[in-house]
Amino acid sequence: MLNANSSPKKCVVVEGNIGVGKSSFLKLLGERLDCGIFFEPLAKWQQMGEEESLFEKFYKDTKRWAYTFQSYAFLSRVLEQESAFAQSKKDVVIFERSVFSDLHCFAKNCFELGTMTPLEWSLYQEWFSWLVEKHVVIPNGFIYLQASPETCMERLKMRSRHEEVGVSIDYLNRLHQKHEGWLVKKEGVAACVDDVPVLVLDRNVDWVADPAEKDRLVSKVSEFLGLHSTAQFRPAEKSSSLSL
Repeated sequence: MLNANSSPKKCVVVEGNIGVGKSSFLKLLGERLDCGIFFEPLAKWQQMGEEESLFEKFYKDTKRWAYTFQSYAFLSRVLEQESAFAQSKKDVVIFERSVFSDLHCFAKNCFELGTMTPLEWSLYQEWFSWLVEKHVVIPNGFIYLQASPETCMERLKMRSRHEEVGVSIDYLNRLHQKHEGWLVKKEGVAACVDDVPVLVLDRNVDWVADPAEKDRLVSKVSEFLGLHSTAQFRPAEKSSSLSL
C-alpha cells in the first residue's frame, strides 16, 4: 500500500456524483493552483480495441456488462493513478475519483440493483482488497463536490454525453445516497481511509460565471491543502473563464 502520508507529495481526490462538475472543477484548480491534475481514464473506457466502447456497453446492457466494466474501471484507475503519483513533479497531486468511490458507490450500487451477482460482487471485493494493499495510493484528503440529484441531472443533460442518455434521476439519487453515506456519514468505509479528512463543497451553486465564488472555492481548497504558506495559490486574473 502506498500511503501518501509517507511521501513528500500530497495526494487529494475529488469525488462526486455523475454530472456534478468534477472535470470543470479540476480545470479550475489546474488554472489556479500549482498542482498536478489527473482526470479519470474515460477515453480508455470509451475505446477498447478499434470500435468497442465498454462505457457504452455498460449503460446499454448493464446486467451483462456491470462486472466487466466495474472491474476494468477499477483496474485502469489503479494503474493510471499509481503511475501519475510516482511520476508527477508537483508537490500536490489531485485525482478525479478514487477506487473507494468505485467500491462504495458504483460497484456496490450494481450489486444492490442486481446487475452484479453475489458471486461477482464477492470476486470484485477480493480483487479490491488485494489491489488496495499492493498498488493503491491512499490519499491525504478527499474533496466532495456535493449537489442534489436534480442539479446533477440538469448538468448531465447539458453535457450531452451519448452513453449517458438513459441515466435516470432514480439512478442519480441512489449514487447521491452512496456518496453521502461514505463521505459524510462514514458508513462502512474501508479502514485504510476511515480517518482521511473530507472537504465538502456545495456544488448546487452556479460558480462558473461568478469570479467571487471561484475565489471562495479555490481558497477553501488551498487552505485544505495547506498551500497558503507555500505561496502556491494564484488569485484569479480578470480575464480567466471556465465553461461547464
